[in-house]
Amino acid sequence: MFLSTTTNGIDAKGRLSVPADFRAIVRNGPFDGIYVWPSFDGDYLEGGGQSLMDRYLQMIESMDPYDDARVALERAIFGSARPLSFDANGRITLPKPFAEHAGLSDKATFVGLGARFEIWNPDVYAAHEVEARKFARENKRAMKLPPPRPVGA
Repeated sequence: MFLSTTTNGIDAKGRLSVPADFRAIVRNGPFDGIYVWPSFDGDYLEGGGQSLMDRYLQMIESMDPYDDARVALERAIFGSARPLSFDANGRITLPKPFAEHAGLSDKATFVGLGARFEIWNPDVYAAHEVEARKFARENKRAMKLPPPRPVGA
């Protein structure tokens, strides 16, 4: 599970150190790295490991093959995603269009969200976090425990 918020530097070659605990989560995947794509919800990047990509594929494949929403999601996620391998120091090299999309230059903030994570411009995230905490506080009662499983299930 991707947890915590960490800000790391980006060097002149666009290399960004991925938090060690994030790297540990994806080490058992088909390659030594992460999947990242520009978010279609805002000026940040989204990412995760193979299990996230498999879950997205499963959800999208459950949709009608001729559904316009399915095609849009396939393009926005799979068509935009890049597998970014770790170097010997646990860094990835951000593609320039990804850095531009998220407004990243010298630092990036990783935000763990359980099964996935986001990569933000630190200043933009700091402003967003204030609003997100307020929204969470106002909507905390929306969280509910799942119904108990039937015996034998």
